[in-house]
Amino acid sequence: MARVLTPRAEDFPRWYQDLIAKAKLADNGPVRGTMVIRPAGYAIWERMQAEMDARIKAAGAENAYFPLFIPESYLKREAEHVEGFSPELAVVTHGGGKQLAEPVVVRPTSETVIGEFMAKWIDSYRDLPLLLNQWANVVRWELRPRIFLRTSEFLWQEGHTAHATREDARAYARRILHEAYEDLMVNVLGIPVVVGLKTARERFAGATATYTCEGMMGDGKALQMGTSHELGQNFAKAFDISFSSAEGGREHAWTTSWGTSTRMLGGLIMCHGDDNGLRVPPKLAPVQAYVMIVKDGEGPGGPAEAARKLYDALRDAGVRVALDDRTDTAFGRRAVDAELRGYPVRVEVGPRDLAAGNAVVVRRTDGSKAATPVADVVGAVLAALEADQQALHDQALANRESRTTEVATLAEAIEAAATGWARVPWSAVGVQGEAEANAQGVTVRCLLRADGSVPDSEDEPDLVAILARAY
Repeated sequence: MARVLTPRAEDFPRWYQDLIAKAKLADNGPVRGTMVIRPAGYAIWERMQAEMDARIKAAGAENAYFPLFIPESYLKREAEHVEGFSPELAVVTHGGGKQLAEPVVVRPTSETVIGEFMAKWIDSYRDLPLLLNQWANVVRWELRPRIFLRTSEFLWQEGHTAHATREDARAYARRILHEAYEDLMVNVLGIPVVVGLKTARERFAGATATYTCEGMMGDGKALQMGTSHELGQNFAKAFDISFSSAEGGREHAWTTSWGTSTRMLGGLIMCHGDDNGLRVPPKLAPVQAYVMIVKDGEGPGGPAEAARKLYDALRDAGVRVALDDRTDTAFGRRAVDAELRGYPVRVEVGPRDLAAGNAVVVRRTDGSKAATPVADVVGAVLAALEADQQALHDQALANRESRTTEVATLAEAIEAAATGWARVPWSAVGVQGEAEANAQGVTVRCLLRADGSVPDSEDEPDLVAILARAY
């Protein structure tokens, strides 16, 4: 196949930009840092949304919508929060041709405005827990934009909950972390994330604890794929989110927030993509099987008729299927486009194979091609989809394991982070070592217990730190 993309090994960032452009996933917007998500990219995002939304609802949260514009004074109520977000804020000072009495901030995240309404809606312990989620766009002014990874405007879901006790809030933040985020990333996106606790330095502004899902990309760098935060009572006190307890007293609620965004699309590309383009895990793929008429033959019973019958049979078997009957466009070009888009399986129907009673089943994950009796194509496609979902996960896991080094010292960890991840005792790093690593472009991605479980605090003994360079 003719080279369409810069090889990953030659220039990984250039390969990433090439792939996004050539696969028609997205484009840069007219304002620096913005992006246009094209239909091929948005279709994948819609599948991510649907899978995530189902998991969030299964955890008991309900969708709502809150305003894009937030009074500047709201952000100033939680000091740590406004300090953390100030450099990224877009602020509107004029509207309708007049200067506004109070500037309004374009939503960078919604803890403040949702906190204001939680205070209004919660009165008694019977109103708790209050479990909310919204799908929205947010704006955080980005100085070094990169499509899907860092843009001034992006799409996301943000969950916000209020609870009667700290224990309940913590349990819910972790439930979302594991049952929604980790489950989606591992079992649908095929990305084997490491789930852990962020250090105080990396914690969300205004949180008491931040939990994260970290994925390794094809170049060995880390990507934060999603986070879930315990906010303690910080926002509850700032916005007076309080309730009458069962004992009759007045108490402040305990709140959480959690979010995932279009950054997952960037993670998908960089984790699974190869030199021929995107490879979309079958469970996620908007198009799982792509039926192509190579060229049409003469008369009835030719490739066009056979292809349409296969399309119908695959659709009836529950496969998300598309038909490419553009025989006026060169087949080679169409095949390259299909590779770039990452369709998991192609079914190529041409006169020569059909004369032998076959169609060719091509698997995107390993590039294999198999002449398959037409009657067996549906079964072959279903088997390939199941096998290749697992294969993509296993390849990503093998990449992570081969590029993760067990080390004993901070210096060794920083060295290992040049090509992958380092696992090092947190006691060998500490707050001072973390600052030293940061100065060299290396961050502590998360902390784990020795058994791989998520700690409650960075002060627990015998914790393991994951250090890496990151996007």
